[in-house]
Amino acid sequence: MLKSLFDIDNPVMRFMAKVGYLWWLNILYIVCCLPIFTIGAATSALMYASMKLEKDEGYVTKNFFKSFKENFKQATLIWLLYLVIAILLVISLIFWNNYDSPISKYVHAVAIALCILYGVSFIYVFAVQSKFVNTIKDTIKYSFIMAYVNIKETILIALILSAVVFLNVLGNFAVFFITFNFGFSVVAYIVGLHFKTVFAKYIPEEKEEDPDYVTESIAPEETTISDEVKETEKTVE
Repeated sequence: MLKSLFDIDNPVMRFMAKVGYLWWLNILYIVCCLPIFTIGAATSALMYASMKLEKDEGYVTKNFFKSFKENFKQATLIWLLYLVIAILLVISLIFWNNYDSPISKYVHAVAIALCILYGVSFIYVFAVQSKFVNTIKDTIKYSFIMAYVNIKETILIALILSAVVFLNVLGNFAVFFITFNFGFSVVAYIVGLHFKTVFAKYIPEEKEEDPDYVTESIAPEETTISDEVKETEKTVE
């Protein structure tokens, strides 16, 4: 009985191992986010490693840093672009909210609508970056299209992220402690399940089922999003 209890194939042992991987992945993410400008690359790596962990594909550390290295330049540029846009949107919201004029309410409403569009794209952009090879322009464009075409998954992901933010804003030390140790990786793991459902529509079935098919080297592969979008999937060397 004791032998079966400590068997690595035991469901309990597999669960404990995955908890340990998620803890380590969370630490890797936090450390790699510390320079601030690396948040984009770290988020892409987190999404990639989380989606691989769901099916126990490869090693967590190797998957994380492989994606971090591959996506560093482009993901960093995307992150800096989104950061600048976020700052401009916040300034716009504050300015027009405090500006007393007949047109201010309309402009403020437009700014809110732009914030919603920004948030929808931000939810998808680094997951798309981690999975597909595209230009920055196309990665951003596809983040909008995927979010719109897969509106059900988008709403679910948005609700999950909103709940996590809400709990941390109103939470106590215990909530912060859990978030610091597991929060980022667990959330990435959960939303990664939804992203895999979305991405499966644009990846050939035979490659999706191949355990060695990972986002590593570049191999042109045409897939479609609403019969319009052409994607390039990364494959193993």
